[in-house]
Amino acid sequence: MKRQHLWLIILILIVINFMSVAYFLGKGEPSQSEVVAQIGKDEITRQDWLNEMEGRYGKEVLDEMIDGKVIEAAGDKYDVEIDKEEIDREIKMLKSAYGTSAAALSINEEQWRKQIKDSLMLEELLTKEVSISEEKLQQYFEDNQAQYEIKDTYHLSQIVLATKEEAEQTVKELDNGSSFTAMALEKSTDTLTAAQGGDLGYVTVDDENYETIINAAQDLKAGEWSDPVKTDEGYAIVLLQEFVEGETYSFKDVKSQIRRQMALEQMDLPVSTEPFKDEVNIDTFYDGAL
Repeated sequence: MKRQHLWLIILILIVINFMSVAYFLGKGEPSQSEVVAQIGKDEITRQDWLNEMEGRYGKEVLDEMIDGKVIEAAGDKYDVEIDKEEIDREIKMLKSAYGTSAAALSINEEQWRKQIKDSLMLEELLTKEVSISEEKLQQYFEDNQAQYEIKDTYHLSQIVLATKEEAEQTVKELDNGSSFTAMALEKSTDTLTAAQGGDLGYVTVDDENYETIINAAQDLKAGEWSDPVKTDEGYAIVLLQEFVEGETYSFKDVKSQIRRQMALEQMDLPVSTEPFKDEVNIDTFYDGAL
């Protein structure tokens, strides 16, 4: 399953860039002459900015959008659907298995759910003709059972200060309405997380590297921060962004997931929409058809 999850998290991190570009390409229609940067006497307008992004990323963003539509059309044609429970499980597994890399999932989970649904539907479409015996599926499950046991996972942020006094003062500022992200960027001595607004990503309950911080987080509700906690680096203020409750999945729960993974490995094919593009008519601005 590691191979499947690896390509999926890579795909998600690529797609966040495409989605961001697509968002900006579509913004600000009435005010294209708006100045977005001033450099001495020179100006960069919104239109200049959008033209540059379209030139660099426009085709890739369009291709990604086309892939989504191709998957939808093929799903309708072959009557393929993905259950909500499968999407929920995939998100849980990604958060638990990929820690900091999976933190991007929390930026806009609705978009990620759509992307994961498309990815799983594409797998189902590519492997719909492949049959694998119940015995082989069961054996795969038993051989890889630990991968289907999700441990309690915490999405955490932190602000690390050198002294207890600094940490207590920072807690007062947070209690008075200061932004946790801004305070982490400004004050935290942990340079790796400070650059991310304090975001540590997703940490499983048995991660010994963060034992003290996890202990502090266990008494928090989502959105709450702790009092200063003594760590090897100083004093940490811990923010719980999300708690993901652990779960153990049965063979029945993950049977379809295992079948797709085993089928993809047997077929040794790239996970791509290319086999289905001939089934729909695609014309784009870039190939001169529009």
